[in-house]
Amino acid sequence: MVRSRDLDGILNQPTSTGTVLVSEGNPAGGGLGPLSLRQNFSWTLVSNVVYAGCQWAMLVVLAKLGSTEMVGQFTLGLAITAPVVLLSNLQLAAVLTTDARRDFSFAHYLGLRLATTAAAFVVIAVIVSFSHLRRETSAVVLIVGLMKCLDSISDIFFGLQQQRERMNRIGLAWIMNGVVSLLAMLAAVVWTKSIVWAALGSAFGSVLTLLCFNLTSGIRILSADRGRDSDWAPRSGGLWLLRPRWDRLRSPGLLRLSLPLGVAMMLVSLNANIPRYFVQHYLGERELGIFSALAYVFTASNMVVCALGQAASPRLARHFSTGDHSAFRRLTLGLIAGAVGLGVVFLLGALLVGSRVLTLLYSSEYAVQLKAFQWLMVAAVVWNVYSVLGYGATAARKIRFQPVAQAVMAAAGTGAAYYLVPLYGLVGASLTLLVCAMVGVGGYAILLILPGRADRAIDVDCLAPTRGGACGNGKA
Repeated sequence: MVRSRDLDGILNQPTSTGTVLVSEGNPAGGGLGPLSLRQNFSWTLVSNVVYAGCQWAMLVVLAKLGSTEMVGQFTLGLAITAPVVLLSNLQLAAVLTTDARRDFSFAHYLGLRLATTAAAFVVIAVIVSFSHLRRETSAVVLIVGLMKCLDSISDIFFGLQQQRERMNRIGLAWIMNGVVSLLAMLAAVVWTKSIVWAALGSAFGSVLTLLCFNLTSGIRILSADRGRDSDWAPRSGGLWLLRPRWDRLRSPGLLRLSLPLGVAMMLVSLNANIPRYFVQHYLGERELGIFSALAYVFTASNMVVCALGQAASPRLARHFSTGDHSAFRRLTLGLIAGAVGLGVVFLLGALLVGSRVLTLLYSSEYAVQLKAFQWLMVAAVVWNVYSVLGYGATAARKIRFQPVAQAVMAAAGTGAAYYLVPLYGLVGASLTLLVCAMVGVGGYAILLILPGRADRAIDVDCLAPTRGGACGNGKA
């Protein structure tokens, strides 16, 4: 792994016990104390690499045992459903992770997530009904949408684990999801040669992970909290700990806080998928399948960066909330150095052995698009930096203007794809991602550099007055 000296020192730091939500000395914690940043990063990296490998292997299964059209149908399902589900997610896991003051209980987060996820699936069904897709493709999109909705529910439990800085539990869940989904899809393709059954196989891992792993992990954490914080975790046990909650005071406040992040993440997904929409429109499912397979190497690079960002998010938020801006800046620059170094490694691989790698992973049909692949790796370097800056902006609670930056990216990407894809084909699609990434880096850099007050959650003391009956108790 490529990293800077600053990043190496940061990863070796133990987690500060002063901000631990489940203290090491409290037996109620049940061994749920935080891991060090190095341990959290290691678990997140390993799980993201395994999960990304499984996701990539699913594309390989479809490419080698199926067809490029099957790859195109499956990835079209992802491209259509991802923006909708990400909007419905509202980035509640990130808001929960950085909710150091516990402004909202987990029941509030869960209640809002279940409501928005149900709405997301309805929206996906409406989109499919008006898209004039083939019946088989429509079925695939609906199945992929269901899979993404199940992962969305799991995601709020990941936020609970991440807040405790226990990335090992999240890592095990992602590994389980990836491996089970891959094996189920492989069996479905071998036995049926049907993309519909293949999509059902991929969704099986999401079902199993949610029911057999994430629900029990959530109960375990909330059981440890029970009795110490009755607002965060109810005093009843078992599945009652997972009762969602919606009230007219706090829940709308949580929605208002997180909605800008949801819009921003929808636009993030749109920005990543804009080239796919234009490839599908101008070039068809076959070319979409080829481009999506090439782009997955791009995604694998970014998933490692996401591992860094996810592991460092609680500490970034802590540095910023305590006013330690020097430590916040050092950690952010260290993350950027690691992200750039990783992207350069992938780029060098594409330049030196790209054709050989594509032929080995997929077939010579994919290696013909070597130039598009190399430009994708150039875009990956810039996109990695953009991802790190996004984690920094969220940790700094600079949320309100993120949708504006994403909207500018979407406009630039749409304009670039409209011009470049018909003219240059898959190379134009790769260049579109590069344009989006460059605009994103500029926008988020401005957002972090310019002074401005961080967005705050609603002051809970205003909603439920304390004994003194006054707001403004001095909390930051």
